[in-house]
Amino acid sequence: MLISIEVFEKWRIWILLSLFTTAVYGILEENGSLLVPEGKRSATIIGDISLGGLFPVHHEGVRNESCGKINHDRGIQRLEAMLFTIDKINKNSTILPGITLGAQIFDTCARGTYALEKSLEYIRGFFSSLDASEFVCEDGSKAKAKHHTTPIVGVIGGSYSTVSIQVANLLRLFKIPQISYASTSAALSDKSRYEYFVRTVPPDRFQAKAMVDLVDAFNWTYVSTVASEGEYGVSGIEYFQQEASAKNICFAATLKISAKPSMPEFDSVITDLLKIKNVKVVILFLRVEDARGLLEAANRRHLYGQFLWIAADGWGTQDAPVKGNERAAQGALTIELQSAVINEFDEYFMKLDPRKNDRNPWFREYWEAIHNCKWPDEKNPYTDNSVVFCTGSEILSQAKYKQETKVQFVYDAVLAMALALDNMIKDDCPVRDKNCPALRKINGEKLLKQYLLNISFDDGHGATVTFDESGDALGRYNIMNYKLNRDTREYGYDKVGTWSSSLDINLDNIVWPGETKDIPESRCSKPCKPFEIKHVGENGDLCCWICIPCQSYEYLKNEFKCEDCGPGRWPTLDRKGCFDLPENYMQWNTVYVIVPVCLSGLGIAATLTVIITFLRNNDTPIVRASGKELSYMLLCGCLLCYLMTFILIMKPSTIVCIIQRFGVGFGFAVIYSSLLTKTNRISRIFVSARKTAQRPSFISPKSQIVIASILISLQVIVTIIWLVLEPPGTRLYFPNGRRDEVILKCRTEDLSFLASLIYNIVLIIICTFYAIKTRTIPENFNESKFIGFTMYTTCIIWLAFVPIYFGTLNSFQVQITTLCVSVSLSATVALGCLFAPKIYIIVFQPEKNVRKLTMNSSLKKMAASTFNNSENPAELMKLNMKNFCNHFSSINVTTTETEMDKGSMTSL
Repeated sequence: MLISIEVFEKWRIWILLSLFTTAVYGILEENGSLLVPEGKRSATIIGDISLGGLFPVHHEGVRNESCGKINHDRGIQRLEAMLFTIDKINKNSTILPGITLGAQIFDTCARGTYALEKSLEYIRGFFSSLDASEFVCEDGSKAKAKHHTTPIVGVIGGSYSTVSIQVANLLRLFKIPQISYASTSAALSDKSRYEYFVRTVPPDRFQAKAMVDLVDAFNWTYVSTVASEGEYGVSGIEYFQQEASAKNICFAATLKISAKPSMPEFDSVITDLLKIKNVKVVILFLRVEDARGLLEAANRRHLYGQFLWIAADGWGTQDAPVKGNERAAQGALTIELQSAVINEFDEYFMKLDPRKNDRNPWFREYWEAIHNCKWPDEKNPYTDNSVVFCTGSEILSQAKYKQETKVQFVYDAVLAMALALDNMIKDDCPVRDKNCPALRKINGEKLLKQYLLNISFDDGHGATVTFDESGDALGRYNIMNYKLNRDTREYGYDKVGTWSSSLDINLDNIVWPGETKDIPESRCSKPCKPFEIKHVGENGDLCCWICIPCQSYEYLKNEFKCEDCGPGRWPTLDRKGCFDLPENYMQWNTVYVIVPVCLSGLGIAATLTVIITFLRNNDTPIVRASGKELSYMLLCGCLLCYLMTFILIMKPSTIVCIIQRFGVGFGFAVIYSSLLTKTNRISRIFVSARKTAQRPSFISPKSQIVIASILISLQVIVTIIWLVLEPPGTRLYFPNGRRDEVILKCRTEDLSFLASLIYNIVLIIICTFYAIKTRTIPENFNESKFIGFTMYTTCIIWLAFVPIYFGTLNSFQVQITTLCVSVSLSATVALGCLFAPKIYIIVFQPEKNVRKLTMNSSLKKMAASTFNNSENPAELMKLNMKNFCNHFSSINVTTTETEMDKGSMTSL
């Protein structure tokens, strides 16, 4: 018999598979997991096309047993759901017309290795379905197959993720599509590893998001987690941790329960959870068996209301975990896939008769367990009289039966596979019947990628079945609350919310652990106050912190850091940002401005009055005797000082600051340089008159102007140097170090401002010295007394000004007002003491403004002064006459009387 290359390749794969099968069986036998009595039992429906099915008909066995007790809901109900759906499809003339859909369903016993063993039967069927026409006999005739085996075109299952992962690894080698109705492990979404796997349930990553949103909704930031070992628990918790970390949810403890846990292990988990005092919320990704074991451990220690369990769909709405542990489970929030009750299935299941249900070999065992009876055994009759025998007439009441939540997903999985086959056969078979050649060789890759993944339909029970690019269904969950019904006094699950990309929950319907309506807290540290930041310890746990208040000038950059708003800025009321503080400067409508402006205005008016009066009486003796050139210079200095008030209270700018720094010192320099020149001139004249008849030098008006100008120029030089060393401009000043008040000031340090006035202080001191020195000059020359009085008062003003100025640094308004008033008072003292007597004589006593009074008084005083200072009367008289002649000769007494009087007055 000749074999083609393609057939040879298939047989080569079969040989390798046989070796693989032998190895698997060897491992199973070695581990004692191969249950011989179970044999090859399967639930079977004969059809033209068959689907495989994998269901946990039995629980996982313990120790060396491969299978445990019958699994009422997840096993029998789901298996019957597949049989029910196939019956419904076969009765539907619009789906696979003319073609009967069959099934071969195996028990997985909730174990991956056991399920893998059963899946090998599907692979055997795959090879036994080879087309016999591909084989040629030695005589040239085509070979004929002795038996025709119905091919398995797809597999429905498994239930647990660990089972589906192992089976998917095998089925992908032979391109057999697989649809799971309950496996939610996120790992199965990896199409590079599980290319032929799809499911009608969403992966755990959606469930993890729903649980994170639930935790976040109640502001629980510190939780513990407990996961079952295996794909379901471990991957579910990993996805939860990833999503939770993004929302700053921390984990106090991350615990695992082994594949075959013991009672002490559950007790140890409870002990570990109790060690963390401030954690109330515990996240559970557990198998139903593990959930029950954990609740039993909590119940043994009477931990009622101690923990808030948030459980994944492994617990869901099942009664198995909570039965007998109601008080320990009270208040739990569980996640359950949204599913509808299929009423037709209830009718179908309630009518099942164990005596006639031959296609399900485990249904009689289920009947025994549900009714607590035994079927009579003719070969080995029971001798125990307490045994109740099953008759098959028992009633399956609502108390013993409740439709399992995954029944709809089994229904959807079978229906999706059937519809995909129907669409494929429509395209491949012109005549749709069981004799179509395409039925003998179903292309699994084509069936999956072109039809199954692209299918979308309404299952008629409220769900739209569709798959994404990863073969996953959309995530839709119910949030259930396990609580005591106050009316019936029975515990049960109550729907309190839903999740479909976002959480929608009814807070009022939730009863928390301890039967309270108060939301429990689960956090490591209490929230900080609005203006405080979290300081995390060295361990980096973002959920444990101490609260540190921000400074008054700082805003909250984030919950862990305060940031300085910067100079001139202040945080907003909510501390989430900053705003620019208003810059304070002198306002014209305040008393701090009105008082110095009024004083300055009066001073300007008085100064202008004096200037006008002097100009009108410019040639009168009293004006000429006062040295009118220096008088006008002094009056200009007073006027400049008064005008500086307006400059000092203007809003600071670079130009204003330059004028301020130049004007204050310059105004004082003009006043006190004029006074110094005047007092020095008087002193030199009369000191010289006592010693010699020679006229002193540099006493002419022009000389006095030059001397005064030189003295003033020194102040100008000092100011220019100051402007270069400390460039003008504005600055923001914060009084007393406070940051909430900003004062706009000139860029001048207070000490440097005082230093700029040192030259003027020197002038004042020298003027005061000359005023004291010339205090004994004759009466008609008593201007020196007024100068003295001016300087004494000025010294008092300046001595008071310095401490007041530096003592009001934190009140810029008082400081500037003090400066303005001090400058004005200095000018007012000079103006009042030096010019008020002259104005009084000019205006009110013009008869005294004559030369004779001045001359006579002068001679009498000179004579008296000389006489009092000499012991020899003759010598004194002679000396007086000599001094008198020398004095007047120096001023050209040979001139006319008018010229003599004029010269005499001018020399003063």
